[in-house]
Amino acid sequence: MTALALALLPVLTDSRTGNGASTGTLGDELLERAARDDYDHWLATTLPAGGCVRPIRLRGTIRDIDPATGELLGRVDTENLPDKVIYLPCGDRRASVCPPCAETYRADTYQLIRAGLAGGKGIPESVALHPCVFATFTAPSFGPVHTRVTTPEGRIARCRPRRKASYCTHGQRLSCGQRHKEDEPCLGRPLCPDCYDYNAAVVWNAHSSELWRRTIITLRRQLDKTAKTHGTRVRLSYAKVAEFQRRGLIHFHAIFRLDGIDPVYPERTIQPHPAITAGLLAVLIRQVASAAWFATVPHRVKPQGWDIRWGAQVDPRVVRLTDDGDVTDVAVASYLAKYATKSTEPAGIPPGRITAENAEIWADKRTHQGRLIRACLRIGGHPHEDFQALRRWAHMLGYRGHFATKSRRYSTTMRALRAARHDWHRRQHQLPGHHGDKTVITETELEWAGCGWRTTGDALLALSAAARARDHRRIAREESAAAS
Repeated sequence: MTALALALLPVLTDSRTGNGASTGTLGDELLERAARDDYDHWLATTLPAGGCVRPIRLRGTIRDIDPATGELLGRVDTENLPDKVIYLPCGDRRASVCPPCAETYRADTYQLIRAGLAGGKGIPESVALHPCVFATFTAPSFGPVHTRVTTPEGRIARCRPRRKASYCTHGQRLSCGQRHKEDEPCLGRPLCPDCYDYNAAVVWNAHSSELWRRTIITLRRQLDKTAKTHGTRVRLSYAKVAEFQRRGLIHFHAIFRLDGIDPVYPERTIQPHPAITAGLLAVLIRQVASAAWFATVPHRVKPQGWDIRWGAQVDPRVVRLTDDGDVTDVAVASYLAKYATKSTEPAGIPPGRITAENAEIWADKRTHQGRLIRACLRIGGHPHEDFQALRRWAHMLGYRGHFATKSRRYSTTMRALRAARHDWHRRQHQLPGHHGDKTVITETELEWAGCGWRTTGDALLALSAAARARDHRRIAREESAAAS
């Protein structure tokens, strides 16, 4: 990674020069670090950060204890380390904030979703034969916006062509004959901002998670009724990823899997009744999504409350394990994993929370996102907790859910994947806590020491070493696959 690439990355070096950071040139920083006798030791301490561009620095002690005898098996004191700290990755899922950590999150999400589709990671491989459906749930329209339309032949169609131009009450023309490019800033922006229902948009974002919960409950009830007619029982599992559209509204991509329930061993996962197919599941998803709705509590802006429902573009598609279908398990896992790390900045979302000090900066009524934030602050003045949350989550345009969730039985967990990776790193690099197959208890007394690398030179050396390690592992995997 070059110095130019490092300069383009976000939070990277510690801004507090009084904490041991160097004020020299990049060449001086590189030479100073590489010439030290403990350079190899220092480089080993940076490995747990995994190439993070803004690692967390901790100081304190780590002790490994034998739970059977109470014997102290190992002890690490950061005072004895080159920088007197240990480096850990920030773990941010956003690719625009920390690409290496986002790539790790994407890979974990891929493995989690893929295991639920094809088995592995503790999930039986028989799930590969179970009915699976991939569906997208979008928000309704709150006013016409500029969009990029692609025809089935791959051509870019006109945005909103109209033979007879119509105008809104504010004098804005409600048509657009342009063929927009993919990166045009007008995409997702209303044709008339004064006509756009910003209040309803942010309220929908705030209640989208509740709408999802009610949809899943209704879908499971419908499946139970269908299974009961065949004298059997089924279990619905899912994994979903949330994504912000350019218009600032959240929508969900989800994979659904149907499992049969063994009447003798309910915990077992078996194939459902042959009559309960993926096509039937897709039909039920479409029916339930079109009928799902609820009304919010009254608000002085909307005394009867807002109706919360899905948009018309609900698209359930059957997933195939092999390559003979339109949607394969690998494609779905890759698709959802990609959106799990997709940044929220393209939707114009601020990087941090909205406070009284920066509210006027972000709530700019001249921009689409600014109007959405203003609507969050305005609607959030209501005493009900559902509306009060809009002010706390104004930086997310009202959305307060997680970006990647799953049902309990769908597949393995992120915690299990991270624990397995942590154990692997300990075995490979002989880190604290590795004592062969012996079970140990690790006690930590660590405190915050800072965020980011101490110098740009340190960052260049550590990130370059991590990049070489990733390339080495990639080449090893490719050679192993070619040999088999």
